[in-house]
Amino acid sequence: MIGRLRGILLEKQPPEILLEVNGIGYEVSMPMSCFYELPEAGEEAIVYTHFVVREDAQLLYGFNTTIERALFREVIKANGVGPKLGLAILSGMTATQFVDSVEREDVSTLVKIPGVGKKTAERLVIEMRDRLKNWHAFDLFTPHADAAARRAASNETVVVASNDPKDEAISALIALGYKAAQAEKVVKQVAVDGMKSEAIIRDALRSMV
Repeated sequence: MIGRLRGILLEKQPPEILLEVNGIGYEVSMPMSCFYELPEAGEEAIVYTHFVVREDAQLLYGFNTTIERALFREVIKANGVGPKLGLAILSGMTATQFVDSVEREDVSTLVKIPGVGKKTAERLVIEMRDRLKNWHAFDLFTPHADAAARRAASNETVVVASNDPKDEAISALIALGYKAAQAEKVVKQVAVDGMKSEAIIRDALRSMV
């Protein structure tokens, strides 16, 4: 299993990145809550990964910390929640916000995430309450190791072509499960000249959750 990658961040096409490690480029999908924290293209990044093998594909999901990865692994254990929906859930809110929603049994917030209906939201609350009861004590996670690894990262320079931030934002929202018309509408509402795609996506998600 591939559990951790350290290399040069070549491309950022939300919600995916291309990370070069020893000459090999790994395509990794990341929740937007993690994507926002990535360094600029051309810099070194450390990504903790979850490897999924299907009959038709081998997929890598990436996270900035083992805390976020551990939560993702708990989320996809819930009945009816796969990696794609798990990615959407942790894109619509941070790990801590998700845990708070579960603890408060806040179904109304969870159903605003694409692909999460009322039954799925209720199932998440019921199935994850006990699993996440030690979240704030970090009994299940290793944040200190994450911090040490991130401090070890260094910088290099790579020239990477950029696309239109609005188009990137729309594509990212569609990849996360939003309808094309909804994605285009919300991006048009929040985007202003000079905004990077990550900022547009963040504001768009905030306006819908």
